[in-house]
Amino acid sequence: MTNESFQFAHPGVLFLLLFLPLLAIWKGRWGQPVAIKMPSTADAISVGARPRSKAGGFLPFFGLIALGLLIIALARPRLGKGSTDIETSGIDVVLTLDVSGSMEALDFKLDGQPANRLEVVKKVVAKFVGQRPNDKLGMVAFAGRPYLVSPLTLDHDFLAKRLADVKMGQVEDGTAIGSAIASSVDHLRDSTAKSRIVILLTDGVNNAGAINPLTAAEAAKALGIKVYTIGAGTRGEAPIPVRDGFGRTYLQTMKVDIDEEMLGKVASATGAQSFRATDTDSLEKIYESINQLEKTTRKMKKYQQYEELFLYFLAPGLALLLLELFLTQTRFRRLP
Repeated sequence: MTNESFQFAHPGVLFLLLFLPLLAIWKGRWGQPVAIKMPSTADAISVGARPRSKAGGFLPFFGLIALGLLIIALARPRLGKGSTDIETSGIDVVLTLDVSGSMEALDFKLDGQPANRLEVVKKVVAKFVGQRPNDKLGMVAFAGRPYLVSPLTLDHDFLAKRLADVKMGQVEDGTAIGSAIASSVDHLRDSTAKSRIVILLTDGVNNAGAINPLTAAEAAKALGIKVYTIGAGTRGEAPIPVRDGFGRTYLQTMKVDIDEEMLGKVASATGAQSFRATDTDSLEKIYESINQLEKTTRKMKKYQQYEELFLYFLAPGLALLLLELFLTQTRFRRLP
C-alpha cells in the first residue's frame, strides 16, 4: 500500500493570504471610481442606458480570488507519492548537566580565551545535539537538586534555546549527583526506544540530595538504561571567580575535587563508560566518542516522489485575472 502525504514546498508564502481580507476591506472602503458625474439621478436615467454598476460590482472579487489562488500556487502544493526505506540512527538521550557554583571555574578555553566550564559545556553539548537529528533528546540540570530543562523531544531548535538559557543559580547550590541520575532515569522510564541513555557531566562530588549515586545507577540498570559519566575540570587546582562583601569579583585558586571512582562505578554498573575531560578538546572528543558508541539502526519512511499540484491553482487564478480584464474592457467597461 502506497502512503500519500500532502504538503507545501514553501508554506511560508501562505502568510500572504492574511493580507487578502485587508485588501478587500480597503477596496470596499474606497469604493469604485465614478464613471460619469451627473448633477442628478434624473439626468442619469434620461441617458437611457441600463445601469450596470451592481452587476459589475463582483468584478473586484475576481481579482481577490485570483490573487489567493496565485499565492497558493507559489507555495507549491504537492502530493508525496511512493516512499523508500532509509536507515537512520535512533535513540532516546537525556543530557544531564552540573550547574553548581564550581562550574564557574575558568580552567577551559574558547577561541584561545579563558572560559568557565559551563560556557564550554553548553557549546560542546549544542554540537552533540546537532549530530543527533533523528533522536529524541531531553535535558536535566542540577546543583543542590535536579530540575527539568527540556522533556524528550525531536524539536531540537526548542532544546537548543532551552540549553542557551541554562545558567548557574537557578536552584540552591550543591552537587546532587544521585538525585540527578534518578531524575534523568525517571524521564526515560516511559520511553519505548530500544536504546535509552543518560549522559551525566559533573565537576564535583555528590554532597546533596537524598539518593546515593550507586543506588540510582542500580535503578537505571534495572530499567535497561545506560548512564555515561563525564568528570569535567583540570586536576589539582583551578581559578574560580569570588565576590567579596563589596560586590567586587576576583579570582581565587581553589582545589578541584571530582569523585572519579564513583563516576566510574555508576557507568560500569549500567554497562556504559566513564570519561575525564581536563580541557575543551578532550571534552569535545568525549561527546564525539559517545556519539559513535551509541547508534542504533531503525527504518524510517522518506518520501522522494512528488506530484506537483500548483497548476490546479495557477491555471484558474490566471483565468480569473484574464476574465476580469476582458469584462472590464467590454461589457462592464467604464467611461473615463
